[in-house]
Amino acid sequence: MAQLCGAYFAFYVVTGVSVKWFLASGMPDMTFLVYSTAGGTALCLVVALARGWWRLETAGTVRVLGASVPRELAYILPSGVCTAVVIPTTTLMYSLPISVMVAMVIMRGSVIVISRAVDAIQIRQGILKRRVYREEDVAVLFALGAVAVHLVFGGGGFDFIRSVAALTILGSYVVAYSLRIYIMNYYKNTRGAGVRQDNKGFFALEQIAASVTLAIVAAVVFAAPWEAPQLADFRAAFVEPPPRWSLAFLAGTAFGAVAFFSVFIFMFQGRTATFAGLVNRLTSLVAGTGATLLSALLFGGRWPKQEDWLSLGFILVAVAFLTRAERRRAAELALAPAGI
Repeated sequence: MAQLCGAYFAFYVVTGVSVKWFLASGMPDMTFLVYSTAGGTALCLVVALARGWWRLETAGTVRVLGASVPRELAYILPSGVCTAVVIPTTTLMYSLPISVMVAMVIMRGSVIVISRAVDAIQIRQGILKRRVYREEDVAVLFALGAVAVHLVFGGGGFDFIRSVAALTILGSYVVAYSLRIYIMNYYKNTRGAGVRQDNKGFFALEQIAASVTLAIVAAVVFAAPWEAPQLADFRAAFVEPPPRWSLAFLAGTAFGAVAFFSVFIFMFQGRTATFAGLVNRLTSLVAGTGATLLSALLFGGRWPKQEDWLSLGFILVAVAFLTRAERRRAAELALAPAGI
């Protein structure tokens, strides 16, 4: 887990700094979104296909149109569609008339709550056999305190409530992420004895589904008769590529690397959704602070504010509780029979 978090942190910092640099240099945010998304998607697909990760180790197969396919595709492919919803709605949240920081903490706070809710649902369904430790619940409270700090200091953080478009974007993000986290944990918690949890296979198939969905949606939006400034920038990215489009594409590969480690943290074997979701989101919050510091040092971006450091303090307390929870979980797993 520590290695995954370290890699996730490093690539998240690179992603954060590159976004700030490209937007500060004048590239429209929609243009950067097109090329960075293409770069990240291309990296995920090339690695998954070249290394054969798409050959999922399955618990069984079913016949579809005469072909034998893993039965897990019935829920992995919908998870990929949810991923395709999460990617653009994340950027669209940043384009709303609220601060970037407020949009960021709303999304991170949502994922923390979703992860805890998924555990509660799957425990009730009998899918999750492990309990959520008290330390994990306390860590959730401190993590929510970390994101709430920005809402308190940010001011005007809830302006989006009066906007139908904003609520639609946020609702789409929350629903898609909820389904995706549920599916990832359903897969993780239903591996039978002797069936390996093939995280790489899950990731590959999910990314293929997400890429196909994004390509279809992009084609539909490009050809749509609607008119809006964001759509004009979207179409211009294809028909009038900016001089630094290749650099934006390359910067997107860091975002693609983030996707690898993010999924593998969410699906870390033997851990609850609460624990994995907290580790994922807390790592990204710390990485956000690191990206802010680097941006300030490299090209005159803003320095972390008082609320950033206060939020970091809450995060460190949450990490302390997660460390205690991890020690308990490691001891529990050591005593569990093989295959459990």
